Amino acid sequence: MGMTITEKILAKASGRESVRAGEIITAKVDLAMIQDALGPIVYKEFRELGVPVWDRDKVFPVIDHSCLPGSVENAVTISETVKFARDYDIPNFYNMQGVSHQIIVETGSVLPGQVAVGTDSHTCTYGAMGAFSTGIGSTEMCAVLATGKLWFKVPETIQVTVAGKLQKYVMSKDIILKLLSMIGANGATYQTLEFSGETIEDMSLESRFTICNMAIEAGAKNGIIKPDKKTYAYMQKQGTEIVDWNGLYSDADAVYVRKIKMDVSDLAPQVAVPFSPANGVDVTEVEGTKLDQIIIGACTNGRIEDIKTAAEIIQGHKIPHAFKCFIVPASNKVYTEAAKKGYLAALSEAGCIIVNPGCGGCGIQMPMAVGEKCLGTHNRNFRGRMGSPESTVFLASPATAAASALKGKITDPRKL
Repeated sequence: MGMTITEKILAKASGRESVRAGEIITAKVDLAMIQDALGPIVYKEFRELGVPVWDRDKVFPVIDHSCLPGSVENAVTISETVKFARDYDIPNFYNMQGVSHQIIVETGSVLPGQVAVGTDSHTCTYGAMGAFSTGIGSTEMCAVLATGKLWFKVPETIQVTVAGKLQKYVMSKDIILKLLSMIGANGATYQTLEFSGETIEDMSLESRFTICNMAIEAGAKNGIIKPDKKTYAYMQKQGTEIVDWNGLYSDADAVYVRKIKMDVSDLAPQVAVPFSPANGVDVTEVEGTKLDQIIIGACTNGRIEDIKTAAEIIQGHKIPHAFKCFIVPASNKVYTEAAKKGYLAALSEAGCIIVNPGCGGCGIQMPMAVGEKCLGTHNRNFRGRMGSPESTVFLASPATAAASALKGKITDPRKL
């Protein structure tokens, strides 16, 4: 009996020839990312253990939620993170240089076939590189820092095969929002979402990151896409050591708990209405809904491809008076590239507000008042996620967000 790509990775990491869904294994960890929201808890618990970090080069403390600090509490969080990095001489410390998940992939820090964990639920993003990556809690991270290992239950795998050519201004974000609406917020609890098919193969790595990023919104343990020539090219661009990934694919006789087929040829832009990412509907169902602000960014859609799309739609126009449109590049590198290519200038001239790289509104910035409505490209729209519990958040792609910014209301980008 064959194995899925996730099973192959976990088998190798646990020193076994094979594993099966449901088995409990102990796996070696290749990368441990700690973001600032949980960082202070991790650091306090780890110091109490009184042991050294198992491998300093594999630990990545990142300050991304608290960019820029808006309170004394945030400042303390930053201070404690800096102190940990200094005290333990951690070389890969990123201080307000962007979203952790973007930094990890753009620096070539995660490779196909590796096991990566992070104190953030959207650590599943790295699955687009062909890695097993998942979010963990503070106590688990302490164990990883001390031993370099962690136990896992091998997840069952759902195969998602995507076919069809997307219409103009329909993006990978629309695919994942549609899938979430199909299977629900608990539709893949502690299971792997394995994405494949011609549509996935045609995607850039940036588009694949978006899809794997939101696997957790269905409760998935991880999202994953087998590495291919595009993965190889992305790694070359980052100057990463190329690894041998022969065998990093799911066997023909691998066991799947469920198989889902999607044809996205006629897929309309999707909008997730409050208060769940799984509440996706066609944009036409909510078109015309008045908004107070737009956010284009976050770990889901703050990459150069996303900002380019927004700039192409918005440039030469003006954002409505008294309307807010925030642009949040995912990292300093993305910010610099977007500036060099003129995207930020075009967006700024149109009236957009360019924000420092980081988590932005998905973190602690840009809170809303009672009754306000936001459409954002991030990954969660829970009640109270962005300020007042009486505010509302819609989720959509960068194309839909940019089109909506021009009108001040939810707009179908295909009609521009």
